Amino acid sequence: MSIEVQNISKSYGEQKALDSISFSIKKGEIVGFLGPNGAGKSTLMKILTTYIVPDIGTAKVNSFNIETESKSVQKSVGYLPEHNPLYLDLYVREYLAFNADVYKVDKSKIDDVIKLTGLTPESNKKIGQLSKGYRQRVGIACALLHDPEVLILDEPTTGLDPNQLVEIRELIKNIGKDKTVFLSTHIMQEVEAICDRVIIINNGKIVEDKNLKSLVNEQTTQIITVEFDKVIVSDDLNDLENLVSITFINQNQLELTFDTTIDMRSSVFDFAKEKNLKILQLNQKNKNLEQIFREKTSKK
Repeated sequence: MSIEVQNISKSYGEQKALDSISFSIKKGEIVGFLGPNGAGKSTLMKILTTYIVPDIGTAKVNSFNIETESKSVQKSVGYLPEHNPLYLDLYVREYLAFNADVYKVDKSKIDDVIKLTGLTPESNKKIGQLSKGYRQRVGIACALLHDPEVLILDEPTTGLDPNQLVEIRELIKNIGKDKTVFLSTHIMQEVEAICDRVIIINNGKIVEDKNLKSLVNEQTTQIITVEFDKVIVSDDLNDLENLVSITFINQNQLELTFDTTIDMRSSVFDFAKEKNLKILQLNQKNKNLEQIFREKTSKK
């Protein structure tokens, strides 16, 4: 396993940030770590990168214990914190050379990570002259300098514009072909585009941990929005199987919610034919990751 977390708890005074967290991540997985603000995401990432220690429990990264073998953990992890700590007055190559000295790696690695992260056109500029997207690339390049097996990325795309988002997502996805990636984000589309698996945390506890496709596909809620050519009353729809609720958008347009994994569009078409109705438009909306996240983390 690339990451093993066993019964980790961490408190700040009276506030419990993590409450007996346990999970493991296999080599080569890209795992999204999701949760609302204050759920404990950054705390766990700081523990896995040895910045802080847990109150209870332990973890291993690349088989190294985070407390007793912290130096080995640091050498085998690439970390991009939420607030990317860059020296804005340094040139890109100068900054990477400084970090190469820290990691004691050959300076030839600098050209490798510049090319890998798409920094070549900006590599001779001062970091302070770069856009937010290119600054994030510098942070990722720095995290890759020592060729770590595990990348831990805390909110890697915060503040990026739509074009930069796509570029950084593609970069992370390509890196994930050879490395284990553990990333936190608030952007559900990012997880859907990049990740193999999702771990959702709320109030310091894991509330979901599943393969992303399985998590979405197992959802039984199905919403169909349909517009008929005539006014319809709700009683007319009672014969539709698996129907759990009806919402009228207007007299002719409705939102039908079904509880089933069966595609109910054909049933709606059959219903319309039986009632001598014409369907003017029909759209199906299955539950997506954002809806699942909101259900799992909403205050009860």
